[in-house]
Amino acid sequence: MVLEVPRTTMKKNSAIKDLLKVMARLRSPTGCPWDREQDHRSLRFHAVEEVYELMDAIESGDDHEMLEELGDLLLQIVFHCQLAKERGAFDFDKVARHITEKLIRRHPHVFGGTKVKNVDEVWANWEQIKRAEKQGTRHARPSALDGIPKHLPALLRAEKLVKKARKAGVLSAQQQARGQRTKATVAKKLFALAEFAQRRGWSAEELLRGEVQRIERILRRKEFERLVQLAKKE
Repeated sequence: MVLEVPRTTMKKNSAIKDLLKVMARLRSPTGCPWDREQDHRSLRFHAVEEVYELMDAIESGDDHEMLEELGDLLLQIVFHCQLAKERGAFDFDKVARHITEKLIRRHPHVFGGTKVKNVDEVWANWEQIKRAEKQGTRHARPSALDGIPKHLPALLRAEKLVKKARKAGVLSAQQQARGQRTKATVAKKLFALAEFAQRRGWSAEELLRGEVQRIERILRRKEFERLVQLAKKE
């Protein structure tokens, strides 16, 4: 039997409130046994899975699937907010306010008087504001290479590392030139390497993850040496 939410509760202005109430009910003593036994850790991979399903929907160009998957991803956010609310940590409203304030703060060229010429300046301002926000806290990022999630897939982590290192000026032009190939050539080489590793019984993901960690150590050392040299000149 399919249960429907009464239409009287589905007003446009109360859609989020309805969702929050449904989530609270699912977690209540008279709610769902499965929902009641979940915690932040047990749910963490569900959020990752929903993101990948959203990616599939976006690439397919299917608006109905996008609507569905965005809803599933929103559910994960609401679920974590409910768990945090029960612990007295924060709630959905606080999360929404926090991201709203962050967007305004990090877009001074939109909500303030800052002038920018291009996207590069937008990103430079964003990074500068972000560093200032975290300065002096336990979330401070003294290195330009900080802030890359450790659980990213190895290839995506490598791309993020290269991008940050290039912007920080610790990736040499020679290192960058080595990667200048056509898209088709790079795609074929990546697939061939994955196939070769699999034939040898190796995990291409683990191999690349280890190499990214090695390169990151080298780049961080270069960054430190560069900062020391700059300090000596002052």
